[in-house]
Amino acid sequence: MTAAPDRTRIEFPDISSRAWEHPSDRAALVTLRTLKGFDTVLRTLSGLLQERQHRLMYLATSVRVDSRQFKDLDDLRADCVEILGAAETPEMFVLQSPVVNAFTIGMDRPFIVVTTGLLDILTYEEQRFVVGHELGHALSGHAVYRTILMHLMRLAGTIGWIPVGGWALRAIIAGLMEWQRKSELSGDRAGLLCGQDVHTALRVQLKLAGGARISEIDIDAFLAQAAEYEASGDLRDGVLKLLNIELLSHPFSVLRAAELKKWVDSGKYAAVLRGGYPRKSQDHEAKVGDEFRSAAKSYKQSFDTSEDPLIRTLRDLGSGFTGAVDAVGNGIGDVASDIKNRFDHWRKS
Repeated sequence: MTAAPDRTRIEFPDISSRAWEHPSDRAALVTLRTLKGFDTVLRTLSGLLQERQHRLMYLATSVRVDSRQFKDLDDLRADCVEILGAAETPEMFVLQSPVVNAFTIGMDRPFIVVTTGLLDILTYEEQRFVVGHELGHALSGHAVYRTILMHLMRLAGTIGWIPVGGWALRAIIAGLMEWQRKSELSGDRAGLLCGQDVHTALRVQLKLAGGARISEIDIDAFLAQAAEYEASGDLRDGVLKLLNIELLSHPFSVLRAAELKKWVDSGKYAAVLRGGYPRKSQDHEAKVGDEFRSAAKSYKQSFDTSEDPLIRTLRDLGSGFTGAVDAVGNGIGDVASDIKNRFDHWRKS
């Protein structure tokens, strides 16, 4: 008896990574892409981190996925590459570790690492979501700012004892951490586009939070936790939430599930399925100012609708604070243009 064929999924010819990138993630990435020569500078810095050494380490200590080893993962990777129209197939390694994790490393030749701990708790289709998530990171070029972040973290350990410099550096690192957390939301959207099953995508977040005992977890109740987390407590809790997540690389699983559901409910996921997505051939037309204004609009919408006690308090302070939030949308594009002009001037000098 032959196995039933896998269902057909929609492919996205010429899809740009902007289709799945969160607005604030997309704005920062578009800025970097317009800085001619910036990728060369980052590749030089990445060489200092011995990127090639990392690959050799996984080549020696992990199992490389191919048609003979972990063939199921090899098939999933091939599907995701086809669906997202990737020009190259990134290498993938399976690492023996009880920690449930997956990550993408590298700039010139990004490669994906998944742990046995992750494979042990996920079904085949849930693994598809994770592979698509990591491929989304590779296609978006998220290693660029992660490289910057790694350098700054090392620098922070060197000059952190200097009061002014330490606080300034901490602010930059906190900003990059916020960018990285938004990149995880982007990866989740890429994972959903690869699997095209909302229930499965949400179930991955359930398992990341509660383990493999999926029969004990209810999706609606899990999503309700996100609403309760946001609205509960007083001003002190709002501050504590900020402190809890300040230096985390990933948003909390409950919030990731809620954000992915919001993207689906907004109709943007369905629009991509219908073919309404930006094309790679149009990437050069993307304007930094427009993307930053879109990011500011996204933050403002979150600010205006948030039930977080700290945000509610700030909102209640009056129109002055709200006006400051509005001003971000008008001015941040000009700031981005100034950054671009300064870099272009430095490159030519």
